[in-house]
Amino acid sequence: MSFADSILVIEDDPTVATVVADALRGTTRVVRRAGSAAEGVAAALDDPPELIVLDLGLPDLDGVDACKQLRDATRVPIVVLSARQAERDKVQLLNAGADDYVTKPFSTPEFVARVQAQLRRSQLYQVDAPRSIQIGDLTVDLARRIATRGARELGLTPVEWHLLRVLATNAGRTLTHRQIFHAVWGNAFGDAQQYLRVHITHLRRKIEATPATPSIIVTEPGVGYRCELAVPVSVGGV
Repeated sequence: MSFADSILVIEDDPTVATVVADALRGTTRVVRRAGSAAEGVAAALDDPPELIVLDLGLPDLDGVDACKQLRDATRVPIVVLSARQAERDKVQLLNAGADDYVTKPFSTPEFVARVQAQLRRSQLYQVDAPRSIQIGDLTVDLARRIATRGARELGLTPVEWHLLRVLATNAGRTLTHRQIFHAVWGNAFGDAQQYLRVHITHLRRKIEATPATPSIIVTEPGVGYRCELAVPVSVGGV
């Protein structure tokens, strides 16, 4: 019995791609392949797999950037394959959204076991995880990655969506500036408080009934922000 219906392998070396695909035959019904980051992101959006195996040595994009783009496109597990063994590389990839990291040359049984572990964890999470979060008359659709009020999509930018997702999935909990900054921008440098002030302002203009007196994303002065679930339903929207 297969653990998954579809796994996407993003690897530009045909020989390695074949080895990986062969190793996964007993784990998934279909192994799809992509030879570049651009092809991989397009494939993940067009027909979402249940797991992605990502090689770092792609011809069109740095491995960290490729991982970030994939994480922007999908929430499925990403298992990285790479010859890089430095701790710094592993940390960067995990901060960019990878779920596991396997170094080349790799043990096939261990690689398969790691993939299957990620699939089991993902399937358990999907059973309990909500597909959407309702905040007053605002719907945060985690599966479709959009926010709507009534039938109207609010047109969030990728950064605004990530901010809303992070806050909404931690509703009721105050997150520090650094926690939010790290969750959205990964291992980037910058003034977390200033970055967030600008983007939270833009986000509030789209999701709050009265942006000047926000009721969904509230500020904890000097600490960070908190998403409130118990907010009144707005009349007429924003």
